[in-house]
Amino acid sequence: MKRINAIMIGAGLFTAVLASCAGGNNATRETQSGLNPADFDTIINNKKVELIALHNKAGMEVCLTNYGGRIVSVNVPDKDGKSTDVVLGYDNIRQYADTVNSPSDYGSTVGRYANRIKDAKLTVAGKEYQLTPNDNGNCLHGGANSGWQHKVYDIQARTDSSVTFALTSNDGDNGFPGTVKATATYTVKSDNTLDIVFGATTDKETVVNMTNHSYFNLNGDPSKDGYNQVMSINADSFTVADAKYIPTGEIKSVEGTPMDFRQPAEIGKKYDPDFDQCKNTTGFDHNWVLNTYKDGKGDDTQACATLYSPITGIQLEVFTNEPGIQVYTGNFQGTGIPGKHGVLYPKHVSVCFESQKFPDSPTKFTAGTKGWEKSNPYLKPGEKYYSHLAYRFSVKK
Repeated sequence: MKRINAIMIGAGLFTAVLASCAGGNNATRETQSGLNPADFDTIINNKKVELIALHNKAGMEVCLTNYGGRIVSVNVPDKDGKSTDVVLGYDNIRQYADTVNSPSDYGSTVGRYANRIKDAKLTVAGKEYQLTPNDNGNCLHGGANSGWQHKVYDIQARTDSSVTFALTSNDGDNGFPGTVKATATYTVKSDNTLDIVFGATTDKETVVNMTNHSYFNLNGDPSKDGYNQVMSINADSFTVADAKYIPTGEIKSVEGTPMDFRQPAEIGKKYDPDFDQCKNTTGFDHNWVLNTYKDGKGDDTQACATLYSPITGIQLEVFTNEPGIQVYTGNFQGTGIPGKHGVLYPKHVSVCFESQKFPDSPTKFTAGTKGWEKSNPYLKPGEKYYSHLAYRFSVKK
């Protein structure tokens, strides 16, 4: 190591460790996606941060960092066998850690509660808790800059194809009750599936809703919008949202609306700016009620959603045991902040598939709102939270 610099980024202390790349034993080796591990070798909040590369024998590579438990790159072969990075992000830890100049949820393990909780208020066991508001007065993805996507996870276990991140969230973290011990295990399987298992326990009743927040572009060129990607969602209905993205409580049929992706369709051709739900979000940013969840159980052997690029031939299938999936089409991209390799991502360049309990479930479930009974967000002492999400890649001929 050559030198250590301590600088302030946002509200946190960021200590950058610059490693030598001069050759010999100190030489660094770039990943398939062109990442330099030395650009992630650092200390944040007195914890070591690094880049972790997972592989299989089929040529798939997934790079992650324990800062936010994030996926940084996913490389899979396209129709010509070319290794293609299919997720957005940054190529250095400095941008990930800078919550002021380059804020993002790119690839992160989100918790304690993914998506929104209305008015940042939570009632557990008859007691009301004030959470940290960070989105129009609501609590989004666990709260402000101390949300789990901005914490350094411990690396609990690792192999060439798998890594387990672990995190302890103390009682009162962003206002949430209970000390929660959470894990996220990412495994690259032989069939080019990135398998993700989230787990958690608590010492006091609380809410838990974990997910991954990767932004997918299968086209191989994230400098252009991704509205030509073909998407399907195995859902007959969705939760209607207001102008602040909070569900109204109504669960509406997709029939006859732009929300109907039961058959694969090009995203841009389904988008209708005059449809009230699209107008509110300037794209798609909604929770679909999955057909793969029935009788209180999710079938994670059936794809709940798919995405396909006619350019590269790469297809993504999504699997989960959760009752809902938030699909977000990069409506707030186009910020001018450079991503990996300096690429400027335009609006609608990507698609997120966030498996989840429904947004605002703590409010709606507690109130007995019809349809929300399948989305119980509460976790009690002695119980084990389990959530499964898998992204399977293949080439569609």
